[in-house]
Order: sequence, then structure tokens, then C-alpha cells
Amino acid sequence: MDSVGIEGRWVEVGAMDDIPRQGARVVATPRGDVAVFRTLDDAVFAVDDRCPHKGGPLSQGTVHGHAVTCPLHNWVIDLETGEACAPDEGCVTRIPVRVQDGRILLAMVA
Repeated sequence: MDSVGIEGRWVEVGAMDDIPRQGARVVATPRGDVAVFRTLDDAVFAVDDRCPHKGGPLSQGTVHGHAVTCPLHNWVIDLETGEACAPDEGCVTRIPVRVQDGRILLAMVA
């Protein structure tokens, strides 16, 4: 696999089929829990599993389109940008993700 940045690498975290459409899985990483989402159109996104509002687990939220609604206070996070949708303000860290031969890979930077 090719490298990511100077001290990073792509890490396989599972099969795309392991995540249901409009669902999520949590991946424990050295930098904290990452929520990996699969949308209805099979797009895959990865973000820190922590809502910018009150720290709710985004992986337990409702996926709709390319967004997720936090289960605690209904903040909507755009998975493409990591930004909270108006009128809310804030963002989550997005983690580069790709799908290769049906396997999900995350970019892990040391």
C-alpha cells in the first residue's frame, strides 16, 4: 500500500459489506474512536466519533444522504465536509478513507 504523508499509512479496517447501508461502525485507533459511515449510495466517510456540540457518539446517529444526525441533540453533520449544518456551528475531524477491492482503508498519520 502507498504511504500517506511523511509518517502515515493506509490501514485496513474491514470490509465494506460489514457496514450496512445508512449505517456506521466504530474503529478504535491510537488517536481515538473513528466512526466509519456507509451511505445509501455506497459512499464511505470517516470522522472522529464525537459530535462537536456535546461529544455525542456520531456512530450511533441516523445516516441520511451524506450526513449524520447526532443522537444526543440532533445536530446534523455533513460527512463530506465535517461541518455542522446551519444554524449550528462546529466541525469534526475527517479521516481520509478509500475503498479498495471491497475493503475499507483509513489514512493513519503518526
